[in-house]
Amino acid sequence: MKAAVIQFPGSNCDLDMLNALQLFGVEAQIVSHKATSLAGYDAIFLPGGFSFGDYLRCGAIARFSPIMTAVTTAAAAGKLIVGVCNGFQILTEAGLLPGQLMMNETPGFICAEVPITVINQQSQFTNQYQQATITLPVAHGEGRYYADEATIAQLEANHQVIFRYQTNVNGSAEQIAGIVNEKGNVLGMMPHPERAVEAIIGNIDGQDFFRSILN
Repeated sequence: MKAAVIQFPGSNCDLDMLNALQLFGVEAQIVSHKATSLAGYDAIFLPGGFSFGDYLRCGAIARFSPIMTAVTTAAAAGKLIVGVCNGFQILTEAGLLPGQLMMNETPGFICAEVPITVINQQSQFTNQYQQATITLPVAHGEGRYYADEATIAQLEANHQVIFRYQTNVNGSAEQIAGIVNEKGNVLGMMPHPERAVEAIIGNIDGQDFFRSILN
């Protein structure tokens, strides 16, 4: 597998994602947000951080980066697209995923390891998880997922909710932590699987996320 990790001004989890992918033998490369082609890549990762300083709204400026046209094209072609934290915010701003990430219910930055339920263990991103409960780090100030009732109902009916917080971490609707598009090839999630792949840091619950993608 060949993967692109998109680097926006203000990305700060790009090297974490690159390292995690390379640990699993993926041929991964950093690709600038100024690039206009993603030809030859099987999967595209939009990492966490503060793209363009989050000065307007999280992901709202990054959504207009030249690379996003190529990301949209890749998504339409069925390639795997993963947006983590700020990457999730960018995907919603770009219209590749429904809903919006808003300020946490209790304003402030959350940095913690939280229990997550793997809702759909049949997806391209979770098929190697044998357990329903995992623990993943979160680090965000605007991670509260919001969508109208009709959209939430559709997500639930189509099994597009992939991860759910077990506690009210940030006020997200239905405690949603991660969703996919209708085709199932575009994933957005606020927790950071790339920060939970090495035993030396005390958490390997992100490993099966990457094994699932490879599978």
